Amino acid sequence: MKDEPAEGRISAVEAPDPHGVSQPVNWKDYRDHLATADQQGRRRWLYPKKPSGTWHTRRAWFAAVLIVVMFAGPWIRIQGNPLLMINIVERKFSILGQMFWPQDSILFAVAMLVFITGIIVFTTAFGRLWCGWACPQTIMMEMVFRKLEYLIDGDSAEQKALSDAPWTARKTARRLFKHAVFFGVSFIVGNTLFAYIVGSDQLLRIQLDDPRNHVTGLTFMILFSLLFYAIFARFREQACTFICPYGRFQSAALDENTMLVMYDRKRGESRAPWRKGESVSERAAQGHGDCVNCRQCVAVCPTGIDIRDGTQMECVNCTACIDACDQIMDRVGRPHGLIRFASQNSVEKGEPQRFTKRMLMYAVVLGALVTLFLTLVLTRAPVETTFLRAQGALYQPGPDGTIGNVYSVKVINKAHHDIPVEFVLEGVEGKIRVMGANPLVAPKESFVQTSVMVYLPKSVLTGSATRIKVGVFSGGKRLEGLGTTFAGPRNDE
Repeated sequence: MKDEPAEGRISAVEAPDPHGVSQPVNWKDYRDHLATADQQGRRRWLYPKKPSGTWHTRRAWFAAVLIVVMFAGPWIRIQGNPLLMINIVERKFSILGQMFWPQDSILFAVAMLVFITGIIVFTTAFGRLWCGWACPQTIMMEMVFRKLEYLIDGDSAEQKALSDAPWTARKTARRLFKHAVFFGVSFIVGNTLFAYIVGSDQLLRIQLDDPRNHVTGLTFMILFSLLFYAIFARFREQACTFICPYGRFQSAALDENTMLVMYDRKRGESRAPWRKGESVSERAAQGHGDCVNCRQCVAVCPTGIDIRDGTQMECVNCTACIDACDQIMDRVGRPHGLIRFASQNSVEKGEPQRFTKRMLMYAVVLGALVTLFLTLVLTRAPVETTFLRAQGALYQPGPDGTIGNVYSVKVINKAHHDIPVEFVLEGVEGKIRVMGANPLVAPKESFVQTSVMVYLPKSVLTGSATRIKVGVFSGGKRLEGLGTTFAGPRNDE
């Protein structure tokens, strides 16, 4: 049995309010199941109508730019480093050409706080606009896979007819062709994601070399391809509804001043078809609004909801319903905006959009975190050095009556070029001798380990443990300063 429209099932009943006064309760404003499930809980496959209009054109151009950036990202180099690389296996990360290592954990923590706070600020002001306009899953689904489906299977009505049709050789061929295309695009998407993880150079080696030398890499390439194929060919809008937590998070971030895709209930209700020759005043006299109950807003919705029921978790602010409604308003001679970007206060009270104290508070926190993050990045040294006294080693006499200590040194080079380093004692007499290669060179995007001897005269020692400072220099430029302990004889010895 097919689901009837909500307005056709139950209209209104009288229900007592807490003060004992009967109030009309319109049960059509409340859903008893998800838009993508029937009343038995089975999945209801969606066939959204092909969208068109001003907002869709804007969104398509914006999506095209994002798609180009996404696929070009792994191949773009800044100072020899990838634009973005998250190599978890080798624990190397490149963001905007800057290399980061596990030792930069404080940077990652601050960056994560910036990301989360940015989401809160953006959601408080503009709702789930990210989901409909910039989320990679939505962009690829609606602007790539859905477009291919329209091209192969036709618009909504044709897709439904093909789905209901018996399995023939023609239907089988079309299905195989469509899913072959879907898997091919998923393979490209999966390889792009893989390039963001291992880097484009490594990806090319895996693709061009003997497959037997890269079994692990090829396995991940296939798994990523199958994952994206499952998401875009089968799971689709359910990835937003059941997996992504953002839809549920937004309920805690929205308020009456958040800009959302809104249905103007005051202007649209009550709903009724527009009879030929009927004037606006005649409709108003009968209590009818501008909504003609054509359900085109529902037909184009990629998540299957009715925006007229109010703000819903599944709404990704894709604006398809705005274009569909505006086209109907053009046909009946009414102004655009029955469905539009607006806040609840704007629709119900006629208030202009305003920057609330809540938004200001979030924005101040975000600004402080961004400032902290930029300060950490701009003041970040290209090398990170650990200078530790060798475990278990005792002090030993050195030349000219000095005392010597052995230290283990590890220099991590975060830059994309080799860096020669030297160590200088600061604020105290003495000398440092590097064991092995001199000068010590830290290879690019790697590290070097060695041992050094530090000699201090007895006169500068303050006891069995003296604090000293060591400066790390390269080409006369001080890169960082380190503190450590120097072991020596007690004062009474």
